[in-house]
Amino acid sequence: MIKKKTYKPGSATIAQNKRARHEYFIEEEFEAGVVLQGWEVKALRAGKVNISDSYVLLKKGEAFLLGATITPLNVASTHTVCESMRTRKLLLKQREIDSLFGRINREGYTVVALSMYWKNAWSKIKIAVAKGKKTHDKRNSIKDRDWKINKDRIMKNANR
Repeated sequence: MIKKKTYKPGSATIAQNKRARHEYFIEEEFEAGVVLQGWEVKALRAGKVNISDSYVLLKKGEAFLLGATITPLNVASTHTVCESMRTRKLLLKQREIDSLFGRINREGYTVVALSMYWKNAWSKIKIAVAKGKKTHDKRNSIKDRDWKINKDRIMKNANR
C-alpha cells in the first residue's frame, strides 16, 4: 500500500523577503501562481531566486511581478534566451485583482512579494498589500522584537 505524500506548510519555501516586513506594515496577504518558463522552474528547484526587491504592478486587469531575479543555471538550454529579471505574470482571481487595484489607488499602499514556495507541484508566491513604515516605526518594531527575545530568555531561566 502506497502512502500519499502529505503537504507540510512552510517546508517547501524557496525564497523569503524578510526586508518587506521590516519596511512595510502588512495589511492583507494573497497567494498567487506564477507563470514560469522551463529553465526558471529548474533554477527554482536549485534555489537560485531573489525576491527582496520585487513588487507587483497592476495594468490592464492583470498582475505582474517585477524585480524578482531568477539566476539561470549553467546547464540551461542554449536555444532559449534566459532573462533573469523579466516581468512574470501572476495568476490571481479577478475578484482578488479588483481588491488589489482598489487598495493600491489609496494613498501610500503598494503590493510587495513576501515569499515564494512550492505547493504540491506548483510554484506559488505570497504577496501582500502594504503601507510603508517611517523611521520611528522601524525603531519601534526593533525595540518590540528585542523585548520579546529578552522576555523569552527571562521566562526560560525563571522556570529553572
